Amino acid sequence: MTIDSTRGAETRTLPLFYREPVVLHSAIHATWRLTEGDMAFAADTPYIPLVLGEFGEAGRCYPIVFAGKTLLPVALFGLTEGQNLFVRDHMWAQGHYVPAYVRRYPFGFVSVPGTDRFALAIDTASERLVREGEEGVPLFEQGEPGVLTRQTLQFCEAYQADFENTKAFADALDDKDLLVERRADATLPDGRQYALDGFRIVDADRLKELDDATIVDWHRNGWLSLIGQHLVSLGRFAALMDRQVQNAP
Repeated sequence: MTIDSTRGAETRTLPLFYREPVVLHSAIHATWRLTEGDMAFAADTPYIPLVLGEFGEAGRCYPIVFAGKTLLPVALFGLTEGQNLFVRDHMWAQGHYVPAYVRRYPFGFVSVPGTDRFALAIDTASERLVREGEEGVPLFEQGEPGVLTRQTLQFCEAYQADFENTKAFADALDDKDLLVERRADATLPDGRQYALDGFRIVDADRLKELDDATIVDWHRNGWLSLIGQHLVSLGRFAALMDRQVQNAP
């Protein structure tokens, strides 16, 4: 499997998972409700975007790599196209971190044309949405955003800010030529092989050659520790390969 940047949230015509996103509106969606989280929508997605604030928790569960033309970070959940090894029976594997990109779905931000602002949107194709009835949590109450909607807006605002920082981080790594291509391979007991390419990691040797001014600057803004978390997360490749072998048909 090759990691393809066109699957990423920022480079698709529609973001990953979203099929029919529309701006949330108190009149149009006055009676709509959201049911409990069903993770089936992520079951066939082997990698998902991460933001910097997730590196610590995500890196303890999955390899974190940089992928595609944008070289933004993603967490890896499988070695084959169309398979997330951590989603089973509509649930995320217990004890494993669920990325913020997954947790915010079916909500998200869309840019407001002609401005630098964003509006809260929802994917109307999500199976978790209920148009009428009492099942689930209301999006609006008495014409005003409900608790869920207000909390989601705050979550999406924080996510967007973290995304901007993540992009700056990835751009800096690329500018300093620290990202190198790598490939991962796994072999099943019956001889079948899996190959994962199209991703990059920070080269530890090149990192050592950074100039002092950059090192000081990156230390102060926390980027050196993030690089360390990324490098440590690569140790999860072995566990991911074992999980791939165990789940092979």
